Amino acid sequence: QVQLVESGGGLVQAGGSLRLSCATSGRTFITDYMGWFRQAPGKDREFVTAISWSGGLTLYADSVKGRFTISRDNAKNTIYLHMNSLAPEDTAVYYCAAARTGGNYYEGAAYRYWGQGTQVTVSS
Repeated sequence: QVQLVESGGGLVQAGGSLRLSCATSGRTFITDYMGWFRQAPGKDREFVTAISWSGGLTLYADSVKGRFTISRDNAKNTIYLHMNSLAPEDTAVYYCAAARTGGNYYEGAAYRYWGQGTQVTVSS
């Protein structure tokens, strides 16, 4: 099984930056996409970004394109989310996820393993 643990969340002023990390552990070697989702209070969980195992392919929600960057370091079994130009609308719990083989990586159903989430709060 795979365990995902997010870190790096916190409080940041609008316009600032944060980098989230997701460390993976377990006996399963992840060969497919990994991604980040977020959920704001009272709203459904939404797709943020995803990355292929090689790092050569990335997907972004329109709301974060040009501001957020996903990356991964397979030697460290870790993926990252670098967030720039943060706005209050980005306030949410951010979840790291590891995908099943195949599927639509924009959808949560494509992901088999999920972290516990890390809170990001952006003040105005």
